[in-house]
Amino acid sequence: MSNIPFELLSRFSPPENAKSLFLSFEGIEGAGKSTQINTAANFLKSLGYDVLLLREPGGTVFGEQLRRAILSSQKNLHPLSEAFLFASSRAQLLYEVILPKLKNNGTAVICDRYIDSSIAYQGYAGKLGTRTVLEIHGNHPLTIVPHKTFYIKISPQTSIARQKIRNQKKDYFESKGLAFYESLVKGYEEAATLFPDRIISIDGEQDQTSVSAQLELNLKELI
Repeated sequence: MSNIPFELLSRFSPPENAKSLFLSFEGIEGAGKSTQINTAANFLKSLGYDVLLLREPGGTVFGEQLRRAILSSQKNLHPLSEAFLFASSRAQLLYEVILPKLKNNGTAVICDRYIDSSIAYQGYAGKLGTRTVLEIHGNHPLTIVPHKTFYIKISPQTSIARQKIRNQKKDYFESKGLAFYESLVKGYEEAATLFPDRIISIDGEQDQTSVSAQLELNLKELI
């Protein structure tokens, strides 16, 4: 684990309004995030929550433009460029959408990827280091993190096998090989170690029904 100063880690905290929820979902390709995000959204809607689904990068005009530029890139971007681009998109999403929405009681914002993706993709796979990623996020509003993050955990081998079954065109990140995915898993594992009160790991090797049941159980405990 990286030697991260407590002062840096302590900067990160969830939104102040205890009557709204900010959740994120993480995992490598093929983990089943989209399915479980829908499960969480439907569960929270059944309890009366006003649910907003977002993706990263994206969620704003600025973020969607960055998303297209990054994921369609035919050339490798420097990891530092990636890190700042994602942080820029995240800051705008927080400022423009997430924080205003969370002021409303009974609101749940669910984000497909957040800061832990930056730790995994740029910090570990890109070899910037977790500390560099956290320092980039060290000022408000980027110090705002979800109340809970659900990390759907699968092996790199399972990821590649599921991608082959889907047989979809690969984007900038999906086209990278096994070693890349192994680094991502290590990055997510470190994030879970650094933020144990926020990140909940769920075994994504199970069938979707079992994963959804475990997710709903965690949501019940949270609420």
